[in-house]
Formats: sequence, structure tokens, C-alpha cells
Amino acid sequence: MVRKICEMWREMKAITAMVVVQIATAVLNILFKLAVVDGMEPRVLVAYRLFFATLFMIPLSLIFQREKRPEFTWNLLLLALLSGLLGAVLPSIFTITGLALTSATFASAAAVLTPLITFVLAAFLRMESVRFGTREGKAKVFGTLFGVGGALIFIFYRGKDIHMWSTHVDLMNKSHDFSRDASHHISILGALFVFGGNFSYAFWLLLQVKVGKQFGGAYWNATLMNLTGSVVAVIIALCWNCDLKEWKLGWNIRLFTIAYASIVMSGMVIAVNAWCVESRGPLFVSVFSPVALVVVALVGSFILNETLHVGSIIGTVIIVGGLYLVLWGKNKEMKSITPTSDYIETNKTTSKDISLKNLPTLSTNVP
Repeated sequence: MVRKICEMWREMKAITAMVVVQIATAVLNILFKLAVVDGMEPRVLVAYRLFFATLFMIPLSLIFQREKRPEFTWNLLLLALLSGLLGAVLPSIFTITGLALTSATFASAAAVLTPLITFVLAAFLRMESVRFGTREGKAKVFGTLFGVGGALIFIFYRGKDIHMWSTHVDLMNKSHDFSRDASHHISILGALFVFGGNFSYAFWLLLQVKVGKQFGGAYWNATLMNLTGSVVAVIIALCWNCDLKEWKLGWNIRLFTIAYASIVMSGMVIAVNAWCVESRGPLFVSVFSPVALVVVALVGSFILNETLHVGSIIGTVIIVGGLYLVLWGKNKEMKSITPTSDYIETNKTTSKDISLKNLPTLSTNVP
């Protein structure tokens, strides 16, 4: 009896933690949108975020994972540079730029596609076996196709407007008409930017399969990624726009967004994600990703003047359905390989296959 109560308490803690993580991710998307609408240059925003995230993560790494500190070599620094570029700089710049041209709801819906994109890239690079002749293989393939179809419906089919409530709350700056128009129209260019961020993050996940262990623990991995990423982001921002006025911060939404992204997302969320992956497994973490989408859709329609449409609802449902098909197929496949648990690493004969263990255990921005 006591054992069952402890197990239920552990389950409730994990569920609560993942819901909080997804709400925090949704808030980040909304803050990014508000900061860009306020006129902040996306590249400067990314540079500040990664710089302060580095300052925040270094003490955490020294306190909680001092024994896992990697040996710093030129090879490690080059891998960290690649990790920072693929996992932090490019996804952040592409996603935030795409947010300015689309909507927070679309960016969140596109983020749900990340596991599907990762599966496609892994299959193309022969890091993942498709096995189309099995139910699991068919589920992964059709789930991916559903996800792509849902994204296309979201972009190209509008349908009737859905007004859930009438409110005069609108945090969008009326002087930025392009951002307001983007709330009602999905720009093709903006969608390409968002998907570009997802593809970059998917490549980063595949990179972690090969070299992730060389960075030590999760905290050191994030620290090195943020450190090298901040250097690259500062160089890109300065080359793009040398106006130092763009770097000026005040007590406004820009500073709050940077602080939130650096401390909450790059610090606390990483710790919670790592705990949930360790205690409940990667599949448990992945199934909660649509929660952020629902939160952004509701809050966006309430305070960002983002109008929901029949097309966006249908597209979102299909995307989420495709995600769960892929997760179901991968779960069954993992159980057939290691039936003793749904969270045991595959043995050496199957180590070349990417598993959902390598999906976003570090919540960086994609966001």
C-alpha cells in the first residue's frame, strides 16, 4: 500500500513538473514575440540570452556536476562550437525571426514537429531503421506524413475565424503593423525561418547521439553550448548591425525576456527535464510537448490579438496526432528490443539507432 502511494506521488510529481515545463516554454514563445514586436533585433536578443545563460549555467555546473567536468581540448572546443551553432544560435535566430513574421501559435505548432523532423533526418542518415514492414515502422512513417500534412494545412488553409472570447487586452504594439498582420496571416518566409530552426535543432539532437557524452553531464553540455553559442551570436549580431543602440537595455520587456530565457529556460527547465528523463524516460517527456501549444494558442488569442482559424485547429490536431503515432511506434520498437522496461538503453548491437532518449532532454529554445 505504501509502495503504491509512493509510486502515485512520484508519478504526480513528474506530471506536474512536465506541465510546468511546457507552460514555461509557452511563456518564452510569447515573450519572444513581444520583444520582437517591441523592436528588439532578434540577433541581439539571441546574443544576450546565450551570454547570460552562460553566466547562469557555469555556477550550476561547478556545484552539481563538478566531477563530470570534461577535459578541455581543441577537439572538444570545436565540437562545442558546432553544438552551439546548431543547438543555440541558428534555432534561436531562425525561430525568433520567424515569430515576427508568423505567430506564437504557429511557432509552437511547428516545434511539435521536431521529433518527426529528427526521425526523418535520422532515417536519411541511416541512424534510424524504418522497418516499414512492421506496425511500428508504418506508424512512424505515417505519423511523419501526418505531421507534414498538418503543417501545410496550418499554413495554407485559413477557414473561418474562431472567436473564443471578446477582450480588449492587446499587448501588441500598434506601431508595428507587420507583426499585427502576421497574427492573422502566416508568411511563407516566416514559416521557412521557423522550420529552419527546427531542422537545425534536429541536427543538434543527432550530433548529441555521436558526441554528447564527450561534454560530460547535462549542465556542462548546456554550458559549453551556451558559451560557444554566445561568442558566435555576438559576432553575427555585430556583423549584421553595428549600431550600438540596438544593444541598449532598459527596464522593459526586452530585459525581462532575456532574464527569463537565460535563468528559467536555460537553468531551471534543463534541471527539471533532466530529472524527468532520468526518472520517467524520454517518451514521458515527449508526450507533453503539445501542452505548450495549447497554452500559447489560448494566451495568444487573449493578449496577442492572434485569431484562431478552422485551418489552424485542424492542422494542429493532425500535427499532434502525427507526433503521437511516431512516439507510439518508437515506444513499441524500443520495447521489442529491450522488453524489460520502456526506459532502458538499447544494447550495443542497436546503438547506431537513434532513440527518443536523444530527443530534447535539454530545453534550449525551440521553442
